[in-house]
Amino acid sequence: MPAPAPAKRDTIRRVVRRLVHPKALRLQTEAADRAVLRRYRYRTTLPDSVAALHEVRDLVLALQADAYLTASADTMRWGRDTLVVQLYVGEKFRWARLRNGNLGDGLMTRAGYREKFYRNQPFLPTEWTRLQQRIVGEAETQGYPFAAVRLDSVSLRGAEIEARVVLDRGPVILFDSIQIVGSSKTKKRFLTKYLQIFPNQPYNQQRVDAAAQLLRQLPYVQVKGDPEVRFSQGKARVYLLIDDRNANQFDAIVGVVPNSNTSVGQRKLQLTGDVTINLRNLRGGGKQVGLQWRKVDIATQSLDAHYLHPNFFGTPLELGASFNLYKQANAFLTVRPRLQVTYPTARAGRLTFFTERRSSRLLDTLLEARTTLPDTIDSQYNSYGVAYEWNRLDDLYFPRQGVLIYLQGAVGTKSITKNPELNDTLYSRIALRSNQITLSGRIEQYVRIGSNGVLMGRVRGEALLNQRLFLNDMFRIGGLATLRGFSENYFYTNSYAVGTAEFRQFTGSDAYVFLFLDQAYLRRDLVNSKFWDAPTGVGAGLSFRTGAGVFQFVYSMGQAKGQRLAPNASKIHFGITSRF
Repeated sequence: MPAPAPAKRDTIRRVVRRLVHPKALRLQTEAADRAVLRRYRYRTTLPDSVAALHEVRDLVLALQADAYLTASADTMRWGRDTLVVQLYVGEKFRWARLRNGNLGDGLMTRAGYREKFYRNQPFLPTEWTRLQQRIVGEAETQGYPFAAVRLDSVSLRGAEIEARVVLDRGPVILFDSIQIVGSSKTKKRFLTKYLQIFPNQPYNQQRVDAAAQLLRQLPYVQVKGDPEVRFSQGKARVYLLIDDRNANQFDAIVGVVPNSNTSVGQRKLQLTGDVTINLRNLRGGGKQVGLQWRKVDIATQSLDAHYLHPNFFGTPLELGASFNLYKQANAFLTVRPRLQVTYPTARAGRLTFFTERRSSRLLDTLLEARTTLPDTIDSQYNSYGVAYEWNRLDDLYFPRQGVLIYLQGAVGTKSITKNPELNDTLYSRIALRSNQITLSGRIEQYVRIGSNGVLMGRVRGEALLNQRLFLNDMFRIGGLATLRGFSENYFYTNSYAVGTAEFRQFTGSDAYVFLFLDQAYLRRDLVNSKFWDAPTGVGAGLSFRTGAGVFQFVYSMGQAKGQRLAPNASKIHFGITSRF
């Protein structure tokens, strides 16, 4: 291509200099409009001509958004370093009255319409747009997905507007059915009840919009995209783009920790174990059953079992039951059955009501010789509570962004049972019946950093409120699931909080390396043993998929009262999570 002629090059240079040369912006308005402009901030010095034009345009749009509908930039005069704009502001338009046309009073009320909001009030285009959106949204929940809103009988008197709001509903649409597009073997009957999309019911756009989020809460479903809707002959068919994901779980995790009891005949290292079996989406109906057995040390172990039955009696309610057993050496045995009912929604989260019975009894065989009450006691705690979960994670197993909030509270009566092997007079100074409150919470947030990095921040904690607490009432924290860097169930506490910062660098869709910091604060308020601590756990690990499942390796160190941050007190956990 030949080079431009010299004269043409000079012309191009002059145009470029004109565009990129800094510009001063001067606005010329009528005297009555100057007071209005003082309320708006705009730059008077711009880096170039394009920025100056954008500044004028943004100012005009801001005036129009504030009811100065006829505001405009009438003329512009360009100088070498100045842009002079003749700006017209005009009058501020107002609603004289906005009347209800053909809409029912109930629909207008649900959409947020009140006549007083549109009588002698500024005409704000954004507010009118929001009213239109709310009216259309209400119509879409009643079977009118093609509804449109408009103004009718518009009357303009000076700067005052009077009109009627009219809804063109369009044809009524009914749900036809849901169809699964993908490899999922989940039954349509279950999904119909779970999503509340029933054939021959009025079309509801909110339920369609909520379907994707509800599906992401199912651990056995992989959502490939938002639901698609096809309309034909007054019916709407909803297509769900889902595949099955391996969610049935078998875990076998082995831990190697130093043995705190190094007497003669005892090994310096001891093994801990954790075996978990979870079967989800049994026969495609969403039912779940699980079992977990854990051996914390030589004589301490726990057993957890749970069952979930969705769509109870054809409703969206989920009925669940769980059972926990914990045995602490030869000290005590605690069992805790629980029954709950959950109502899942996409927008409001999951609301659960539950009842729980916690029963603990002593296993000590040397009680007769005691002259004081032991730190453990025979007791029962019957409670009723409510839990709330709000889940906006993009993936249940490997989240990269989103928020999870879980809150729970329960209140009930704690009853202390007199042990026949203890002297009856030892119970004289304690209340055998008392009110007890349990609180717990968990907040997690995941933030993307770069293309493959994820920063996770988490705060969780529990509190037990009662006038007299015993050791077997306490929460137990420590270990891989709660506070890394310490042995399983290392701390007994009646109130604690653990903050976690963890950075994950993904090397694949389900593989990553990570660094973490756990910082906790805990209290143990026993009559004969007041204790508090602020333990810290740090470490690193990796997780990746193998032919046998997801392999995880974690190396951690902990610092607390009586334990320094040192490699000889470190903890190593590794295991394989097999999903099938």
